[in-house]
Amino acid sequence: MGDRVNNFPPLPLFMRIKPCFYHNIEEEIPEIYQQLVRRIYTLWMMYSGVLCLNVISCIAWWAGGGGAVNFGFSLLWLFLFSPCSYTCWFRPLYKAFRADSSFNFMTFFFIFFLQCVLALIQTVGIPGWGTSGWIATAMFFKYNVGSAIVMLLTCLLFTAVTALMLLVLIKVHRLYRGGGGSVKRAQEEWSTGLWKSAPVREAGFNAVTQSAQGPSLPQYPAAVPSYPDNSHW
Repeated sequence: MGDRVNNFPPLPLFMRIKPCFYHNIEEEIPEIYQQLVRRIYTLWMMYSGVLCLNVISCIAWWAGGGGAVNFGFSLLWLFLFSPCSYTCWFRPLYKAFRADSSFNFMTFFFIFFLQCVLALIQTVGIPGWGTSGWIATAMFFKYNVGSAIVMLLTCLLFTAVTALMLLVLIKVHRLYRGGGGSVKRAQEEWSTGLWKSAPVREAGFNAVTQSAQGPSLPQYPAAVPSYPDNSHW
C-alpha cells in the first residue's frame, strides 16, 4: 500500500500541488461491488457537472436581469461542493467497500443524507441562493424567457441528480443492512481504534477477495442480498 502513488485528482505534472488520493476501483474494490462504486463515482461527476452548468445558468440569469449575487454563489457552490462531495461522502463509501469498514459506511450515510437534503434545496431553487431550481426558474419566465429556458435545463438536471442520490442512499443502506452491518459495529470500530488501521483491514480484506471463494465483504454473513439484473442499479 505504501508504494502506491496517489493519482486523484489527475493534476498536470508541472503543478506543485500533487494528487491527494489513490483511486483505482478495479484494483481495490471487490468485483461484485465495482459496478455500484463506478456508478456512484459517475453520480459524483454528474453532480459536479450540474454545478458547472449552474454557473452558466446563473450567468444567463444575470444577463436576463437577475442579480449578480446568484452568479457569485454559484461559483462558491462549484468550488466548495465539488471537491467536498468527493472527499466527504464518496471517499468514505470507497473505503467502506474497500476494507469493510462500518465506521466509513456510517460516515457515508450521515454525510450523504445531508448531501441529498442539499441537492433537494438546490433543486427547489430559492431565489438569491445561486441555484437555478424550480422556484427561481418559474419566477424568471415572466422577465426573460430565453434565460429561463437555460435555467430550466439546469433545473431538470438538478432534479435527476437528486433522484439518483436518493436511490443510491436506499441501495447502499439495503446492501449494508442485508450484510449484517449496524451502528454497533461502527461503534466497536470507533472504540477499538480499528477504523484508523486501514492497512491492517485492507490486508485482511485483500486476502479474502483473492481466495477461491471469490470477493465478498468480510464478517458479513453468506446471505448478502442480491438484486435482479434488470434493476436500475
